[in-house]
Amino acid sequence: QVQLVESGGGLVRPGGSLRLSCVASGSISDAYALAWFRQAPGKEREGVSCISTSDDGTTFYADSVKGRFTISRDERMNTLYLQMNSLKPEDTAVYYCAARFTGWITLRPSDYDEWGQGTLVTVSS
Repeated sequence: QVQLVESGGGLVRPGGSLRLSCVASGSISDAYALAWFRQAPGKEREGVSCISTSDDGTTFYADSVKGRFTISRDERMNTLYLQMNSLKPEDTAVYYCAARFTGWITLRPSDYDEWGQGTLVTVSS
């Protein structure tokens, strides 16, 4: 339904910041929810943050990133963002954006219908 392409990953020192972007080929308003997930080497994919595409823009964050990461969307640009501040080595992972076309916002990977290819974030000194 839409194709998602992430960008913005890279190498950053602990305490630094990065902003990830996810551009959709179609309108992100067609989705009910958008989310960021991450997968570290040898670990399962985990939810980071999600946002509703309704007017209230309800958001939810995993406890591990609450207060450090901010999710946002720009419907005119069909883009989803993840601002990551105060990065820690344990934030190192491939980050994926995803879209869900039914239901409500969740952080369960199995609930999402479309996925990007991922962008690598490495936090290291």
